[in-house]
Amino acid sequence: MRILLQRVKRAKVHVAGKRISEIGKGYLLFVAVHKDDNPADIDNLANKVSNLRIFADSCGKLNRDIKNNGGEILSVSQFTLYANTKKGNRPGFDDAAAQEKAKECWMRFNELIEKKGITVKTGIFAEHMEVELVNDGPVTIWLDSRT
Repeated sequence: MRILLQRVKRAKVHVAGKRISEIGKGYLLFVAVHKDDNPADIDNLANKVSNLRIFADSCGKLNRDIKNNGGEILSVSQFTLYANTKKGNRPGFDDAAAQEKAKECWMRFNELIEKKGITVKTGIFAEHMEVELVNDGPVTIWLDSRT
């Protein structure tokens, strides 16, 4: 599983010109599922995202997690994080999970975070989306279950 996490002041997703999800401060997550991901990979990254301390404390040190900071998560499925561009100019996506597995894993990931008391809003799986965000910091972190 790969996640591109961006700490945001706000983010929203539109599908076919209609806003379907919106959050205030928190994380915008672009989430891709690898073809070999298993439940442990999903659990580990859900725990990592939930406990990552990248909000400033009273001293300005990145020491607070999303729950302590009252943030929300906007989770967007994005298989293109597994693009392989080593050969030619057209990316290959052989490492991305098949659509059925990817959707199931992405939904499980989101549910695990919600069980920790964090609000999770989502894009729509396999839809063309327009994503808007105001990056905060900027703080952008790459998480990968394979590294």
